[in-house]
Amino acid sequence: MPAEPTEPESQNVEIPDQLPLLPVRDIVVFPYMVLPLFVGREMSIKAIEAALAGNRMIFLATQKALDVENPKPEDIHDVGTIGIVMRMLKLPDERIKILVQGLAKGKIQSYIQTDPYYSVRMTKLAEAKPAGASLEAEAVMRTVKEQLERIVGLGKTLMPDVMVVIENLEDPGRLADMIASNLGLKVEVTQEVLEVEDPIARLRKVSEILAKEVEVLSMQQKIQAQAKGEMDKTQREYFLREQLKAIQKELGELDERAEEIAEFRKRIKDAKMPDKVLKECEKQLKRLEKMHPDTAESATVRTYLEWMVDLPWSKRSKDNLDIKAAAKVLNEDHYDLEKVKERILEYLAVRKLKEKMKGPILCFVGPPGVGKTSLGKSIARALGREFVRVSLGGVRDEAEIRGHRRTYVGALPGRIIQGIKQAGTSNPVFMMDEVDKVGMDFRGDPSAALLEVLDPEQNHAFGDHYLGVPFDLTEVMFITTANLIDPILSALRDRMEIIEIPGYTEEEKLGIAQRYLIPRQLKEHGITEEHIKITEPALRQVIAQYTREAGVRNLEREIANLMRKVAKKVAEGKVQCYQITPANLHKSLGVPKFLPESEQETDEVGVCTGLAWTETGGDVLYIEATSMKGKGQLTLTGHLGDVMKESAQAALSYVRSRETLLGINPDLFSKTDIHIHVPAGAIPKDGPSAGITMATALASLLANIPVRRDVAMTGEITLRGRVLPIGGLKEKILAAKRAKLSTVILPKRNEKDLEEIPKHLLKGIRLVFAQTMDDVIKAALRHHPETAPQSAKRNGAGRKSRQAARPVRSRFGRGKKVAASPTGPLSPAR
Repeated sequence: MPAEPTEPESQNVEIPDQLPLLPVRDIVVFPYMVLPLFVGREMSIKAIEAALAGNRMIFLATQKALDVENPKPEDIHDVGTIGIVMRMLKLPDERIKILVQGLAKGKIQSYIQTDPYYSVRMTKLAEAKPAGASLEAEAVMRTVKEQLERIVGLGKTLMPDVMVVIENLEDPGRLADMIASNLGLKVEVTQEVLEVEDPIARLRKVSEILAKEVEVLSMQQKIQAQAKGEMDKTQREYFLREQLKAIQKELGELDERAEEIAEFRKRIKDAKMPDKVLKECEKQLKRLEKMHPDTAESATVRTYLEWMVDLPWSKRSKDNLDIKAAAKVLNEDHYDLEKVKERILEYLAVRKLKEKMKGPILCFVGPPGVGKTSLGKSIARALGREFVRVSLGGVRDEAEIRGHRRTYVGALPGRIIQGIKQAGTSNPVFMMDEVDKVGMDFRGDPSAALLEVLDPEQNHAFGDHYLGVPFDLTEVMFITTANLIDPILSALRDRMEIIEIPGYTEEEKLGIAQRYLIPRQLKEHGITEEHIKITEPALRQVIAQYTREAGVRNLEREIANLMRKVAKKVAEGKVQCYQITPANLHKSLGVPKFLPESEQETDEVGVCTGLAWTETGGDVLYIEATSMKGKGQLTLTGHLGDVMKESAQAALSYVRSRETLLGINPDLFSKTDIHIHVPAGAIPKDGPSAGITMATALASLLANIPVRRDVAMTGEITLRGRVLPIGGLKEKILAAKRAKLSTVILPKRNEKDLEEIPKHLLKGIRLVFAQTMDDVIKAALRHHPETAPQSAKRNGAGRKSRQAARPVRSRFGRGKKVAASPTGPLSPAR
């Protein structure tokens, strides 16, 4: 703080025009001010020594930048103060302390000397004296003094002696200098005040600065008052709570806070957590103990501890290792599905022999309604374990699997940890439904998060973001379900044991309906076998003509429909036994929704029967071919996919390469346009397994030899005529049997797959295994081309070929419903 202003030692001191320059930092010296300065720079010390060797006068100018150690002339303000060195004291650290008094303002004209110190030629700036006491000067001075008093009232600290001097000053210029030097303003602002020559203008400048300072101090005081009010409120609440505790203690009431902490401590001990988890819980409990109970952080820690103590870290259910009893449970709940049941019994057998073993990761893949989800419940019942089901259909957020971090408001663990808590044991049967329906977006890929969960080598230390500690999932038996295997992430697919559950045959549906569906629907509708009896022929008709699906959901709906009709009559008082037969079935269910496939009446040229695989089972696929005059173009219609179109091209190339063997006129290919059509054009169709069907239709058309009407076929074709294997064999054979076809041509390499097909399904069907296309033509055409009449060979596709142009009754035509979804592809092969 600058010292109190005094009068100069001599009012008539003669000031030379050349003086040593002392650059000062962080302060602006005004005339009439006495203040101490500490000098340490060598250049500045030599300037002071030069001044003391002369008339003791020195020019004091402020640096523009504080961090410049050796300022150049351009780094120093031109306007400064001429001062006189009153005293000097050398300090032990080689610095010197001087006491200087400002005499008058001055302005640097030029630098005479720069080494070893600055010496400048300067001009004294005379202060203009106001003529008399003007009204304006008096008003500004009074305003400034009032502003200064207000600033002091708002908390600004000024020395009392300075305030007394300011009250008695009548000179506007000296008043401005005095206030500016004692307010503690920034150097730039203070320098601006110094450079204003007119005293009234300078005082106005100071008034503006004071007005701004008043606003700042007012706002500061307001903020401090608000903060103090909040603190007072908090302190008041604290004292009231302490008083309440004291009152409760005197009344003998328990301290709820201490009781809660003690309860948490007991529950943590009872949970028998692993050491790492125990340390984290104890750490969070100590934090909770020190926190105020009403803070948001306290609620977060309390919720976290609740989750930690509720998780079954050491609780596990005892497995039912009686293999015969488990087999009985599985057979009671599900018809057939021998492969799945065998896998579960194998797991139980190994578990019986080896106590510690990792839970299997199974994936049931099959069409809707075949019992994948209910099978999971049955497995849990057979093992004697808790069952948890989580649906992953439509899940797009990775945090759904791994949870949210505790920093988020409303954070919770992921579905895995939530399911384990719900089960109450660390070894439940955990079913993840619809794993093929998982999506991904900007919030991450849940399928990738499942990689850790469904890997026995990693899930011993599953890390949920909310828990922040590892959880052991090795004893959990994970079962996932999917309708299709292709959409599942390849790395995830590799971690699971895929068990395919195909669609049911008519015989299997009949058994399921008699053993499970009818008894369940009787119970749900409040009637008994005394009220309704569904005959086996009627049940077969419901299966064949009112439902067409791989599973049994629609079949159960139709049975429920029959039950409702009878329940209504019983409720009306018409109590009797209603027998459902094929003759009266339509009265309850209406006209049949699906008519059985009728065989072609005659063998026709260019019309061939193929077999297709769909998500809902197998189907019959008619392929028609016709020819007309043209330039050898091939037209494909029926909403075919790229793979199926390429199969048609390959089939045509094969037929052209066998023109001699088939007895086809070579000129026919350049003078005839060929059109291949697959009915039901609204349904997308794709896949390679219609290759031999298209080739047979083309061979029949161009060789003018009819195709046997009772023959169906499936297989992929190569350009050289090799027949490649296909998938969905069971579904395709089932479709052929449903269409009453007697012969099915299959690829030779599919012969091994017959082991997976029930024996009763193959009764009444002759299977022909073909290695090449020649084998297919031999089995499919009514007679071999080599034995065809010569007239037919000469005519090529003669008049009889026009028969193929006639409309043919198609599996997909005439408004009949189809098994495949109109939005999904009807694929001849998977």
